[in-house]
Amino acid sequence: MTTQFDNVTVLKQGNVYFDGKCVSHTVVFADGSRKTLGVILPSSLTFSTGVAEIMDITSGSCRVRQKDQAWTTYGGGESFEIPANSSFDIETLETVNYVCHYA
Repeated sequence: MTTQFDNVTVLKQGNVYFDGKCVSHTVVFADGSRKTLGVILPSSLTFSTGVAEIMDITSGSCRVRQKDQAWTTYGGGESFEIPANSSFDIETLETVNYVCHYA
């Protein structure tokens, strides 16, 4: 997992979800692809997906439960995939930093 993205555009307007418990910024790459970089404060949240996603946890710890699956714990340096048109529950045990890759 890289520690930085080079030669990108960062959109100034942040995305604020769940009354500020999750805040992210969109990063646009030269090829037009997008990722979001964000922070989730300690909380229990449910996210829905339109497209498939890969979540890289860059720091912190969380538990994730995807539809019809058991809870799984992830920490810094670990990733998980979420299918398109789905949802997942996330419980952040401490502040979590993440990068979300979209399919």
